[in-house]
Amino acid sequence: MVDKTALLDRITQTPGKCGGRPCIRGTRIRVSDILETLADNVPASEILADFPDLEPEDIQACLLFAALRIDFPRIAV
Repeated sequence: MVDKTALLDRITQTPGKCGGRPCIRGTRIRVSDILETLADNVPASEILADFPDLEPEDIQACLLFAALRIDFPRIAV
């Protein structure tokens, strides 16, 4: 089973770094950059090759972070 808390700990937000946007483990690699790259159908293996500081868990963390950010109830009006 995946430890979601440990994955989310990989996502950091530091004022003044990348405009306060969520990044991976204090680097300047933004979560949005990884998500957009995945949306462009680039395989995770290629992303990992392009960013040697990344680990497979970092990509999982980005996906989990995004999933939790959009999981909000919608109240019909």
